[in-house]
Amino acid sequence: MADTLVKATGIEVVYGARRRFGRSTAGGNKVLHGIDIHIDRHETVGIVGESGSGKSTLGRALLGLTKVTKGSINFDGVDITRLTESRIIPLRRRMQMIFQDPMSSLNPRHSIRRILTEPLLFHGVATDKGDAERRVRRFFDRIALPSSCLDRAPHELSGGQRQRIGIARAALLEPDFVLADEIVSGLDASTQAQTLNLLKGLTREMGLAMAFISHDLSVIRSVCDRVYVMRYGSIVEHGRCDDIFTSPRDLYTQLLIDAIPLPRIDPGWLNRGRIDDATAVAATI
Repeated sequence: MADTLVKATGIEVVYGARRRFGRSTAGGNKVLHGIDIHIDRHETVGIVGESGSGKSTLGRALLGLTKVTKGSINFDGVDITRLTESRIIPLRRRMQMIFQDPMSSLNPRHSIRRILTEPLLFHGVATDKGDAERRVRRFFDRIALPSSCLDRAPHELSGGQRQRIGIARAALLEPDFVLADEIVSGLDASTQAQTLNLLKGLTREMGLAMAFISHDLSVIRSVCDRVYVMRYGSIVEHGRCDDIFTSPRDLYTQLLIDAIPLPRIDPGWLNRGRIDDATAVAATI
């Protein structure tokens, strides 16, 4: 039996509902409609759908960042659905998010050094500032970033470099589960390939479970083991990537696949987009 790390059962999210005694009563806009989803340890699961389908809301709910109106979410056997912030803080290190726009999620007034070392100290991953910096420098070697980036501000880096910093900030905390929300949508094809290959390598080396949110089916097929297809806040189909892409059962899934501007989705594009390490380092300087 698979070892499930994250499990959501019948979750609903309503925005703008009237509340009484801490509970939603009526009105509002229901964004998620009774979602069931599970993510096993060491597994990468894709969540795909068009804009407005509820993908990001689902992702934030899985991390406890968006409160659910109904249903339950379990993380490693702990029901986090209605935990107070003080009780969920100890789990935050184990549940990390990589944001779509790294510029908006990196403090523009802090150096990259501070952005990366302070979480290590706050969560007790590093014993002191020296230990934190050593961990960051070792990680920079893995993500092909020069150490000179440590003294720069986020706006002084390229989009691809900022996204690598976002990945580093999450991975340095040694989490069990990472949510990646449209993290390559604003990058060019070459930088996309570098970022996705980096992420695939880290999940393999660190044994991470990951939920990967994207509207790009080529990306989903290249990095994910299973996929959930969303429409209007509901799951219309789910299964192993190969099964979904070769034999979709739902008409909406077929329409998404047919909308790809290529004769067929090429699952090997990511490997052909790989560049050697020397080129990767040169591209970041």
